[in-house]
Amino acid sequence: MPRKLVGWIPHIGKTTRPHYIAIADAIETDMRAGRLAPNDRLPPQRVLAAQLGLNFTTVARAYVEAQRRGLIESKVGAGSYVRTIVPVAAPRPARPIDIVDLTMNLPPDPEDPALVERMRRGLAEVGADLTALLRYQGFGGTPQDKEAAVAWLARHRLEVTPDRLLICPGAHSALLAILSTIARAGDTIACEDLTYPGARAISAQLGLNLVGLPMDGEGISAEAFEDLCRRQPPKALYCNPTLLNPTSATISLRRRHALIAIARRFGVKIVEDDAYGCVPVSPPPAFAALAPEITYYVQGLAKSLGAGLRVAYLVAPDVRSVWPLASALRAATVMASPITVALATHWIGNGTAEDMLNAVRAESRARQALAREILPAGSYLADPEGFHVWVELPPPWSRAAFAGQMRNSGIGVVGSDAFAVSRTAPEAVRICLGGTVDREGVRRALEFVADAMNHPAPAATASVI
Repeated sequence: MPRKLVGWIPHIGKTTRPHYIAIADAIETDMRAGRLAPNDRLPPQRVLAAQLGLNFTTVARAYVEAQRRGLIESKVGAGSYVRTIVPVAAPRPARPIDIVDLTMNLPPDPEDPALVERMRRGLAEVGADLTALLRYQGFGGTPQDKEAAVAWLARHRLEVTPDRLLICPGAHSALLAILSTIARAGDTIACEDLTYPGARAISAQLGLNLVGLPMDGEGISAEAFEDLCRRQPPKALYCNPTLLNPTSATISLRRRHALIAIARRFGVKIVEDDAYGCVPVSPPPAFAALAPEITYYVQGLAKSLGAGLRVAYLVAPDVRSVWPLASALRAATVMASPITVALATHWIGNGTAEDMLNAVRAESRARQALAREILPAGSYLADPEGFHVWVELPPPWSRAAFAGQMRNSGIGVVGSDAFAVSRTAPEAVRICLGGTVDREGVRRALEFVADAMNHPAPAATASVI
């Protein structure tokens, strides 16, 4: 059993090295000199931070670095203590290392060995016909690919016909095709006042005027949308209606009906970016199900199954609208990758895709439970089945200072400026809980975030090394 260590303080002196490296070096030096014995318990991180006059996150990062070198063990609830054996040659990083990157909004990686093996087996089975997949394919998807897409969308509560559907190389290309088809430079597109950065980039590329609409607890304000339509009817309402990136909000069914009624009255198209629409088990009906005749619908697989699966299903309002979309897609992308599309089709057909989605849901619920356990109550917005959280920062934090503090602690978060359209960006950040980071890495990162939120005054003013 580890024995309690009393009075140990690392000697770091004046150094040009980052303080977290200097602390880890001091642990190693004192172990080799016998000043730290096997199983000695190290001081709690917050206590050591106060003794050294450093940020908690700097000391926490030092302990992570010492654990990476094999010098100490850290266990939740048990503290950190010296290992029995000192490594012969502990590798030193050439530059500061990331603890965890929470900037990219990705579903959690699958970890179930049986599921991963099924995924690999599916890839091998698709590869059996590799030569054929290296050729040009019929544009917009083969009949088999469209059949799989129709089945996937139907499984997630959207009935469509193949003649209104195109297979695209990711949602981004589908949105580019839609907006370039229905609008011209100088036209107005309405959207949430905090929206997907990709929509901002596409609008800027096309010279479109993106106008953000305020939101309330049910989603986009119907009153603000109607007021805009009366003053200057936009060409379309772009929305990410389920688990909005970044706030995780979902537009209620009642608000969807209200927005549709206004769009119909003023002749406004709806562009529905349903990136996360199949993640919740029981989401509201899609706009494309409620008002198919005015809705351009896009659902990609990257945000529900894996970011590298660059396949999206684009559903046009009617058959006539398919042709200009196909022309725009062909000019920009030639075709979707046959190998990637074939893999998606195969996984959908044999049930692997649905099992992957269920695994994403289960792991996302577990990680959201960590957020509820660790982050201050009422400080963030999230959905129990989503894999990101929208953290509203307490004073005196600014979004830039907080993101910088996290970055210097080895944690990547995204400030609200990336999402703001028509209003001043709020003091908030988006944190992704998915991606390649395992559950324990998420826990550790959230503890850093929570500490900074709970102690904002000193953290916001202290220098970070």
